[in-house]
Parts: sequence; C-alpha cells; structure tokens
Amino acid sequence: MPGPRTPLADSPHCLIVDDEPALRQLLVHLMCDVGFSCIEAGDGEEALAALARHEVTLVLSDLRMPKLDGLGLLAEIHRRSPDTAVVLITGVADVKIAVSALASGAMDYITKPFHVEEVRVRVEQAMERRRLILENRGYHERLREKVALQARRLEELFLASVQSLADALEVKDPYTRGHSERVSHYCGVLAREMGLSSELLRRIELGGHVHDIGKIGVREDVLNKPAKLTKEEYQHIMTHPMVGWKILAPLLADTPEALNIVRSHHERFDGRGIAMTSDRPYRLRLSMEEAIAEIVRCSGAQYDPAVVEAMMRAVDAGRLGLVKRAGVMEAA
Repeated sequence: MPGPRTPLADSPHCLIVDDEPALRQLLVHLMCDVGFSCIEAGDGEEALAALARHEVTLVLSDLRMPKLDGLGLLAEIHRRSPDTAVVLITGVADVKIAVSALASGAMDYITKPFHVEEVRVRVEQAMERRRLILENRGYHERLREKVALQARRLEELFLASVQSLADALEVKDPYTRGHSERVSHYCGVLAREMGLSSELLRRIELGGHVHDIGKIGVREDVLNKPAKLTKEEYQHIMTHPMVGWKILAPLLADTPEALNIVRSHHERFDGRGIAMTSDRPYRLRLSMEEAIAEIVRCSGAQYDPAVVEAMMRAVDAGRLGLVKRAGVMEAA
C-alpha cells in the first residue's frame, strides 16, 4: 500500500480517537490521503486535550473507550466547538446507540469492520453536511443583517416624518420651538443617570422628542391666548397628550415606552400636572432654581422620587446643561 500523501500547510485538521493504535494508524493513513492533517488521541480525555491545542474540522472517534467514551466526547465537542463534524465508529451494531449518537449531534455512525472506501464516502458526506449547515447559518446571519439595515432605514424615515410633524407644530406654537429637543435631552440624561439600558434610553429620548405632537390638534387661539385660560380652554389644551397618542400609535407600536410618554407626560399621581420653566402667553416662567425646588418639594407626590434623585445628581454634576447666571439657574 502506498504511503499517505503529505497534506498542504492549510489542510483541515482531523482528530483520530481510538484506543487501538493499529486502527488509528489505518484511519490516519486514509484521512491524510484525502487531504487532512491528522492528530491522534488514545481516549476521550486525550482528545479533549488535543482539541484545546488545535482547531479541528473533523473528529473520527471510537465509541467504546476507557476514561471518556465516544458519546461523552461528542457531548463535550458539541458544547465547546459545535461546528466540528463528528463521526463515531463502533464494533457494536446497535440501532439504539446509533440513534442516540445522531440525536446528540454526530454527523454519522460507522460500524466495524468497515471498508476504507466506506469511511471515505461517509467522511465526504459528513463534511458536505457541515458545509451546508455553515452556509445556511451564514445565509441567516446575512439575512438578519439585511433586516436590521432595513429596520434602521425605516426608523430613519419614520423619524423624518415625526420631525415634519414637529416642524408643523413649531409654526403653530412658537413655544414648542426647541422645547421638545430639550425634553428629549433631559430624558436621556436622567435615563443614563438611572442606569437604564441603551434601547430603553433610545425609546425614552424618542418619547421626549415627540411628546407634544398632539398640540397640532389644539386651537391656535387657545395655544397663544395671552390671558389666563378658562376651564373649557384648559380642558381643551390638555387633550393634546391623548391626541398625540392617537396620531403616533400606528407609528410607535413597537416602542410602547415612547407612546406612554406621549400619553402620560402631564400626569401625576392625581392625574394633573403643568410645565413650570418656560414663559407661556398667560404666565411668566419660574426660574430654573424655583422649578427645581418645586420638583424636590413635590417628590413622592407629583414626581417619582427615584427620578427626582437622578435629576438632582445630574444637576449637581452639570449633566443637564444648566448653568448659574446672576444667582439664577438657566438652560445652557
């Protein structure tokens, strides 16, 4: 019999595991002849040590071995390196064992005595199956990447549509100009201060950006009224959270946190609330210092204490972008 051909330097590695040296040599000869670089192990424990040192494409392993048998080795290989193809070889023709091996992740199962050509064919089939599995996985990964790219593009288009709505609102209500961007910024700062996840932070910032969209449905004479609002006018202007929720519900179905912000941004424990830091046609704004003092005073009543604590940490650390001028806190 001619000697095995010398594998190329970049040949795939095959680990031959058997406690019979003569059988190992026969399999080494065969696998080198078909282009593999071969590594030998006399039992399952030696095989695991070899696998820790080498990247292996294929394992040919006896089933019955001392210390760690073929099924135990198969389980470890599947746990450590699931892309490695494993073909088990045994002298016992037992259908139950064969089914168990295949169910545990073996690519094939060969019984002794075997013909060299049979091993060659089975190995080719196992490697082809491995190739198809990896190819299919790559296809799904590329598909996920494509879907993620399309999702990002759809989100960009959606945000552009939301920005158009916001622009339309700014024409109608000059007060809103810059207000939503500041709210979104403050929301993001507080979310980071509270250690929220990056995805939840993104949704909260989005909710802050679009929270006043419902003012599109509020009459301009009410929005810009220079005098104090009547009870009816106040009730009318306070419909804007629900109006905004109805407008955005079809667009933000996958981001319920943002929708909750739109619907509930004026609510407190008793269901009421009002902005304090900006001029309105019917009243002057509070200073930033006065607003912060009022928020602290109402912690636990109107406002969640955990959020208030996060806000105070952010204020003290200068993360809210507030500066002190002439004894008054103002937005930077």
